[in-house]
Amino acid sequence: MSTSERSRRHKQRKVLLMGRSGAGKSSMRSIIFNNFVAKDVRRLGATVDVEHSNIKFMGNLMLNLWDCGGQDAFVESYLTNQRSHVFTSVAVLIFVFDVTSPASEARPDLLSFVSTIQALREFSPSSKIFILVHKMDLIPPERKSPVYLEKVKEIRAACEREGFYGSKVDFFQSSIWDHSLFRAWTQVIYFLVPHITQIESMLQKLAEVINARELILYERLTCLVVTHVTRGAETHNPFTDRIERISTLLKRHKQSMSRHTGSAASEVSFAEMQIKTDAFMFFITRLTENTNLAVIMPSDEASFNAARVNVQLARKEFAHLDIIEKKGKEANGYSGGSSRNLPSRAREY
Repeated sequence: MSTSERSRRHKQRKVLLMGRSGAGKSSMRSIIFNNFVAKDVRRLGATVDVEHSNIKFMGNLMLNLWDCGGQDAFVESYLTNQRSHVFTSVAVLIFVFDVTSPASEARPDLLSFVSTIQALREFSPSSKIFILVHKMDLIPPERKSPVYLEKVKEIRAACEREGFYGSKVDFFQSSIWDHSLFRAWTQVIYFLVPHITQIESMLQKLAEVINARELILYERLTCLVVTHVTRGAETHNPFTDRIERISTLLKRHKQSMSRHTGSAASEVSFAEMQIKTDAFMFFITRLTENTNLAVIMPSDEASFNAARVNVQLARKEFAHLDIIEKKGKEANGYSGGSSRNLPSRAREY
């Protein structure tokens, strides 16, 4: 195997998507990765055994997603004769709990989860667990918080009994009908993306050069947030879910373009989108082959135009993050100690 092949293999991340039958696993996968809209997932059938998807994400990261059917016979097979095959080399386990399951199903749900993490501990003890308490839209607003917290308490106790403590387990509310699904999956992607610290360092420098309030890096096909940089007064923005809301809007925009052009949603894109108000200016444009960059600026036309030019000039630097060089080494872009600088402001040229 060549060095380049070894490097590509190193960037594969095995992700298990598990939960009891009917929990909503395939629906969320279809919305995130196949550009379904929520109302269309009703026609999806139950997953039979395991559906494998190799999803290219940000160029050199390949998500090896295993959507595991939740019927009892399949779960029994995963935990017995397929045990080592399913649970070896797992980077992330995403386990979906249907919060609307009747009380009679709550105990079997938890037992299935415990058996799953026992197998995970045996074959992939360093893996990360993401718990999605799903279908929260079906819980009355006044009961959402207590229902969710009680579910988290129960699952966390089970995790700790099996040796998964603290930061090894994250919990999220989710629903296919709002942006909470994007918030949960964004955290999964953030954990998996390599060289994330380098990306954030580069974005921080770019934000300082163009005087941006906020930069948000989105994966182009899924519209999931890779990471973001927030500066100054924007750190006090009361709308803490704004980034995931933009994800949802971008996804809907892609679906709308798909309907009107007759193209597959995975194929449609846009060159740039701009919003200008008295309070702020916003644009989103391509940064690399696999990412779009959203830029939030003070309301100043000259700075806005300079920022657009500087983002274009920075593309060649960020492009290194999308590829693997022939020798199998990742390009460094601008690391913290690099002598290479971001372009000066365009208005200074």
